[in-house]
Formats: sequence, C-alpha cells, structure tokens
Amino acid sequence: MTAWTARAPGRLDVMGGIADYSGSLVLQWPIRESTRVTLQFQPWEFLRVVSHATNKGERSVDVPLALINAARPPYGEIRAWFAEATTRHWAAYVAGVFAVLAGEHRIRFSEGAIVTVESDVPEGKGVSSSAALEAATMTALVAALTDPNLPAAPAPLGPPAPLAPLSPRALALLCQRAENLVVGAPCGVMDQMAVICGRAGHLMALLCQPAELRQPLRLPPRLAVFGIDSGIRHAVTGSDYTAVRIGAFMGYRILADLAGLAVRPGEREDHVVVDDPRWGGYLANVGSAAFHEHEVRIPNTLGGSVFLKRYGGTTDLVTTIDPDRCYAIWTPTAHPVYEHERVAEWSNLLQPDQPDQPNQPDQPTRESRLGELMYASHASYSACGLGSDGTDLLVDLARSAGVADGIYGAKITGGGSGGTVAILACCDAADRVRRIAAEYADRTGREPYVFEGTSDGAAITGAIQIG
Repeated sequence: MTAWTARAPGRLDVMGGIADYSGSLVLQWPIRESTRVTLQFQPWEFLRVVSHATNKGERSVDVPLALINAARPPYGEIRAWFAEATTRHWAAYVAGVFAVLAGEHRIRFSEGAIVTVESDVPEGKGVSSSAALEAATMTALVAALTDPNLPAAPAPLGPPAPLAPLSPRALALLCQRAENLVVGAPCGVMDQMAVICGRAGHLMALLCQPAELRQPLRLPPRLAVFGIDSGIRHAVTGSDYTAVRIGAFMGYRILADLAGLAVRPGEREDHVVVDDPRWGGYLANVGSAAFHEHEVRIPNTLGGSVFLKRYGGTTDLVTTIDPDRCYAIWTPTAHPVYEHERVAEWSNLLQPDQPDQPNQPDQPTRESRLGELMYASHASYSACGLGSDGTDLLVDLARSAGVADGIYGAKITGGGSGGTVAILACCDAADRVRRIAAEYADRTGREPYVFEGTSDGAAITGAIQIG
C-alpha cells in the first residue's frame, strides 16, 4: 500500500522573533534536528495520529473523519474537540493540516489515514517543534493529494477535484492557519516559513508582511549559530506570549488613532479595520522616529474594558481581549518598532559588500556589532516580560565568555518565557558553547541540550513515495 513520507527541521530564531506578527524582518536558522511524518490512506472512518517523538513514548489519537470533512473557517468545532481533552491536544497540529485543506480548498476525505510521527526536535524548547510537525504533515499530505498516479478507487478525494500544486509560501500560510485556528495558538508565520523554506547553512530572511521571502543570508565561513536549551518549557499558547501580542496590537490601534487614520468595524465585535496608507497595517513600519513622536501618549498599561470602550478593538483576529485584564501596552508596542530596525541592521552587516573590520580602531568589528544587536533584542524580550531565569543566565554566561573566546552574541528564541538561547560564535567554538552549557547545568541542575548543525527545509527535501 502506498505511503508518503516527509521531514521538516526545527529552527533557531536568530533575530526578529515575536516581532513577526507585527510585520518585522526576521532571520531564522534551520537546525539539524527534524520531524518525520509518514502518511498512508486507510479504509477507516477516522484519522489515526501516532507519535514516537523522542522522550515521549508512543502516543495515539483517533480523530473522527466527519469532524475533519466538516471543518470550515473559523474551525470552532474541531478546535473545541481537541480542547476537550489534554491527552489529544498534541494531535491537533496534524489534524489541523487536514482540516485547513478541507476548509480552505474544499477537499473531502472519503478515506481515513494513519499518520506516524517521529521527531528529535525537542518539544517546548522554542525551536518550532509544532511548525516542524505541521510542515512535515502538510508536505506529505499535499504530495499524496497531488500524486497523478493516485488510484481512482478507493479515492481519498471527493469532489470537487484533486488538490492543485501549492507553493511553499502557500503551504506555510496554511500551516499557520492550522496552528492559529485549530490548535488555538496565536503564532505569526515565521516558524512555518522557516521550517519549509529554510536552506542549510543560510539564514532565512523573511519580511512578515505577511510572508515575503528575501534573499537568504549565508553566514561568513568563520561564523556559526548554536543553541542551548534552558530546560524551561516554552509554549506559544502561554498567557505571557498572548498578552504581549495583544498589547502590541492595542498599541498599533492607539497609534492609528493618534495618527488620524480612518478606522471602521471589522469581522467581529472586538475587531476593527484600519485604513493605513502610512504604515501598511504593521507596527514594524512605524519606525523609531514616528514612534518617538507619539510615545508619550501611549499608555504603559490599560485595562481591556477601557480599551474596548475607547477604541472598539484591534486588527488582530487570532486573539481576544479580556475585558477584566490589564495589559502592558507601551513596551510590547515599542519592541517590534525597534526590533525591525535591529534586524535590518543585522541583515545589512551580512551583505557581501560590508567590510570585515572597522575603518577606525575604536569601532566595533562586524561580529561584535552583530552580537550587540542580539543582546539588545534579548533585553527587549525581557522588558516585555518574556524572559526567564534560565535563558537570562545562558545569555549572561555567553556574554561573560565574550568575543575573546569567540562568543559574539546570544538571545532568547521564538516566543520567549523559557525555551532556547541562540548563540552567534566562531565556527570552531563548539567546545566553548558546550562549556557554557556545562556551567549552566552546574548552576541550575538542569541538563541543557546543545543544538549544532543545520539542514534544509521541507520545500527542498520534499516528500518521498513509498510502495
């Protein structure tokens, strides 16, 4: 019986991180660790998802096929089914891929399937294990659905037609919709684009407006990216990440009011549409000069009910404002404004025409400046409330090792609040990075995992047909 298998790597967020949902440029490094998915259609009334992920043992969830075939935006029914039991929620990342193809492309599955998952991408470490699972599933499933040799009966597809080929960007956006609307995690598109479109040995450069790939950046041969897991679990569904995202969108709505932009009601009661020819709807485009002009009128905090009464809502459809909660606004708004500028400078420093050494003795080297920008990004995460004692300690240890030891910079990755720290270092600094990890283990009692190496994204490796 024919099966299809595909892989997708995790990623290290080198610069950009949570500014992705605000339209920032982001730089992402695909790691060696990957998730592998094998899919085979079966004459069943359900989708069986089986996981053999590292250190988790075997897990299995059966998802009713009728639930997937009935899936339509905004996917409330299938999201609620997964939310009913914590033991089944992990499988939403797989079933969500089937659901968005059913909902967005009018695919009807007349057969069930078994989807087997193997992974060495650590879960909850801020290296996009969820995006890797979505991307590997999507790559295998789309390969199956677009296979011209697929037998006519029994057919996994019903009307109207087999799926047309989809671009890597389109696949990533569908994966993001699965995570936003089926899993219920308000992530940006950075992770899905990184694990699908990433190239080994390169930083994927993505302008998240919403997903514009730029020319990938190859690191100079003397530099490398490493990662150290803090041992503190991170989750994009966590309240800290969600509250910071809401605060940023609140800040954008306030800036739109201060700038005199036209605002009209949106798709739901707490949603608005801003007619924004100035910034295109993205905080990242505001720029530090314009932000400085208005920043004294942006509140540090504001209650949800007060905000809704005064401003009507935000432009974000994947989060909901709690009227009874007080949100930080100034700092989450400032972060993507300045982060976008930091990432742009980081990217420019890696352009081929940039000199390797400063022209003046008192100017920092290119590597030192890259590191300074990473440390500034990490500090901004912490100001937003997305730091942790473990990741802060790892960054401090990297800073203490310093340029003299070939360690140039470090910052927390992804959504923050734990997870992994990305480190920019000399290409021969692996032993020094391991020493940092060992010192961290001695101080905390946590056993960190060190990420080394890189690999291609799912769009390059593709899917393999078996049988």
